[in-house]
Order: sequence, then C-alpha cells, then structure tokens
Amino acid sequence: MTPDQKDITVRPRLRLSVVRDTCIIATLIVLGLYAGANFLIPLAMALLVNVLIIALSDRVVALTRAPVWLANIAGVTVVLAGLFMIMYVLGSQATQFARSITTYENQFDGAVERITGLVGNDVTTFIRDNLVSIDMSYVARLLLGSATSLLNQFFLISLYVAFLMAERLAFRKKIQLAAGDPKTGAEFSTMLDAISVSLQRYVGVKTLISLITASISYSVFRALGLEYAETWAVLTFALNFIPSIGSIIAVFFPAMIALVQFETIVPFLVIVLGCGTIQFLIGNFVDPAMLGRSLNMSTFLVILALTFWTTVWGLIGAFLSVPLTVCILIVFSHIPALRPVAILMSLDGRLGEDNSQATAS
Repeated sequence: MTPDQKDITVRPRLRLSVVRDTCIIATLIVLGLYAGANFLIPLAMALLVNVLIIALSDRVVALTRAPVWLANIAGVTVVLAGLFMIMYVLGSQATQFARSITTYENQFDGAVERITGLVGNDVTTFIRDNLVSIDMSYVARLLLGSATSLLNQFFLISLYVAFLMAERLAFRKKIQLAAGDPKTGAEFSTMLDAISVSLQRYVGVKTLISLITASISYSVFRALGLEYAETWAVLTFALNFIPSIGSIIAVFFPAMIALVQFETIVPFLVIVLGCGTIQFLIGNFVDPAMLGRSLNMSTFLVILALTFWTTVWGLIGAFLSVPLTVCILIVFSHIPALRPVAILMSLDGRLGEDNSQATAS
C-alpha cells in the first residue's frame, strides 16, 4: 500500500474521532450547564451586571472627568439600585398577583363574549378553545417566580459584582502573568476586549431601549387604570431583553388582564394596538438602528440560542441567550480550529476583525 493510500484510509478515522470527541465534550458541557445552573446563573448575571457597570462608569469618566474610583462607585450604586428595584417590584407583587389570577380566569369567559361581535364567532371559538386551556396561574408563577428567585439571590450577585469590580484593574496584569508568553497574553486580552465592547454595547443599548419602551407602556397602563401597572411595566422592561418573542409576551399579558378587568373592550384594543405598535416600531427600526451590525449574529442563531438557553436555564436563560451567544461567537473567532464555526454563526460571514479592516479600508 502506498503512502497516499494510507493517508486516504487514515483521514476518515481522524475526522470521526474529532466528531466523536466534539460530541462528547459538547454533551458534557450541556450537562454541566444544566446541573450547575444554581451556581452558574448568579455568576452569569453578575458578569452581565459588571459589564453594565463598567460601561456606565466609563461614560461617567468620559463626560465628567471624574476619578475612576468615583465613577465605579457611581456605576455600582446606580445599577445595583435599579436592579434591586426591578426585583423588588416583581417579588413584592408576585404573591398578590398569583392569588388573584384565579379571579381573572373566572372572568375570562365573559371577556371572550365581549369580543364576539368584534372578531366573529369563528375567531371567538378559536380563542376559547386555545386560551381557556392555558393554565394562567402556572404561567404567572413561572414568570414572577423567576423574579422572586433572583431577588433571593440578589445578595450573592451583588457580592460577585463587588469582587469583580475590586479586581478590575489587576485582572489584566494577572492575564499577562498567567499566559507566560506575551503574544498569548495579548491575544487573550484582545479577545476579552472584543467581548467587553460587544456586551457593553448590547447591554447599554438594550437597557436604554427597554427603559423607553417600559416608560411609554407604563404611562399607557396608568392612564387606563390597569391593575399591577408597575409589574407590567417592569416585565415590559425585562422581556425586551428576550429576542423575538419577548415583546409579544410583554403585550399579551397586560392585554389579557385589561380584557377581563374592564367591562369595555377599548382598553384591550389600546394596549394591543398602542403598545403593540410601539413594540413593533422600536423592535424593527430603533433597535436595529442603534445596535447596527455590531453583534453580527445570524437571525437563525438568535432563535436557536433562545431555544437552547431557555431549555437549559429556563426563563433566565432566555434573558441571557444573546449575551452568552455573543461571548461564544467571539471566543470561537479567536480559536483557529473553531473559526469556521464562528463564520457560520455570524450574519454575513465577516467577524469582528474582518469588519474593522473593511471599515479601515
């Protein structure tokens, strides 16, 4: 047998071994993510909060020329106070809403009758057959229970953030010392910088857009006299971080509550058409214009990541799906063996350095 023939017979075995090892490693990682969710979710939340604090403190330094330590304190105070208020509102009203959800379920039949004349009997029958069968109390406990769980873990997240901020300046030096090789240290620092910049832009822009959307929705809820307006506004803010389906859920729940709370269908239509139009305009025009192509993620990948992280980590995984996938994409782009995977994960096949070179040219 010639050497060429030996190479031909060996290569398939090598490829199969690589596929086998990759599948084993991927399976172990998924099992580890699922089994270690109680430890990893607060850590992931802390890292995301830390990125938001760094982005805010850097903006404070750029605008006011304040000392870095003072800007860090301001960033920590503002972000943690806002996060605590969000969790407190959801956690404090979770029990009350879960108790009253049975009342809304009992009134739902009468609410369906109100829309019969508007949409017709066929649509009404479809709504009755599909929505009445939904266990609204379970859905409410699922949504608000996650917020209550985060409220219980708020101290742990704050503790993680405090130590991350304390070691922010020393972290780069430790990277250089741990890498040993200056070139390896520089490459690792470049990868971390790319992750930090992408996450800061994503978290900063999404926070601003979600805050605007929640503020407008809250004014609509208060004007209508909708019960638990604060809860729905906070949920609107939080659900906007979930791609694609988050904005739909943010309109669906307050619209259903308006349908059963009021004797007229007008508040329901105001929320569906008004808040729904706001969500559509912001999600399809403002959000892409502000984020641009900086994330450069495939649309299919966004949906796939949403499904995967929701399956592994539940509702919190849905919130973290895009930031976590961004990190994975950037890490893959800096590893030569995984760079083809990063190209497939991207929107147009160009990675971060490719986009910067194209812009420079």
